[in-house]
Amino acid sequence: MDGQNENRKRLARLLNEVAVQEGIQQTPVEGVRAARHSEPRPRTPVIYEPMIVVIGQGCKRGYLGDEVYVYDPFNYLVLSVPLPVECEWEASPEEPLLLVTIGVEPTMLGEILLEMDENLLPVDRMLRGISTAPLGEELSGAVIRLLECLKCPLDSRMLGRQTVREIVYRVLCSDQGGSLRVLASRDEHFTRIARVLKDIHTDCAKPFSVESMARRAGMSVAAFHQNFKIVTASSPLQYLKRIRLDRAKRLMAHDGYNASTAARAVGYESPSQFSREFKRLFGVTPLEDVEQTRGRLVGVQDSGQLW
Repeated sequence: MDGQNENRKRLARLLNEVAVQEGIQQTPVEGVRAARHSEPRPRTPVIYEPMIVVIGQGCKRGYLGDEVYVYDPFNYLVLSVPLPVECEWEASPEEPLLLVTIGVEPTMLGEILLEMDENLLPVDRMLRGISTAPLGEELSGAVIRLLECLKCPLDSRMLGRQTVREIVYRVLCSDQGGSLRVLASRDEHFTRIARVLKDIHTDCAKPFSVESMARRAGMSVAAFHQNFKIVTASSPLQYLKRIRLDRAKRLMAHDGYNASTAARAVGYESPSQFSREFKRLFGVTPLEDVEQTRGRLVGVQDSGQLW
């Protein structure tokens, strides 16, 4: 227990040194980002990418369907597929939220599983694409080593990816690593759903239908709908709508699109329908959201995500 307490203190201290700027920052190690948030954020719709999230200071809550996922210095978050969720946090300049994210790469997952000598427990059921788990001493130690090497460019180049592999390995071996294990398997229904999610994120403006998505997954429409909802807590068309609205929100805030051009860019034929659905999800009109978002981003590094 004393070792875990010491690790939590070191995590907070190192993140305070690494995440020196407000917002989300890319680190010298590919796929690894650090974040500092000094202002609270109310419950807000966002898109989470596949990643592992470790918090050094503060607490976040993610909402998906009827489930609430709490992650803090005692519990980390795992996302194996892109998911539209709602999240919130408390923070202040005196006690900012400090965290690090490690991107989940299916290729790395597969390589690690092939190199492991021992068989992992089989996953005999479909899993949701998001989970939390206690942050144990071994995993927190690996994250500490990653943060230590981020302070030196040479260490980052020589040791960064190696330490990321250790972190992914630790998560794979945990009770909550099941969704990562099935993601690396080519024959699991989970991976078929993940393939469709990747297609949606690659080009959400395409004319997707439930039937075309089911064919892509190699499932009947009924089986696809059922498995899709288990993984994402959403129907396929609801998921597609969330992804399109979030993509349009980013295009307007970061790329100067207006509502009409953003709507067309993400697959909406009717700008009025786009505006109605945008306000229903985000609580403001597209124009109001652009003004609010740009005001928040002045002087802040932010990719549009809110982990």
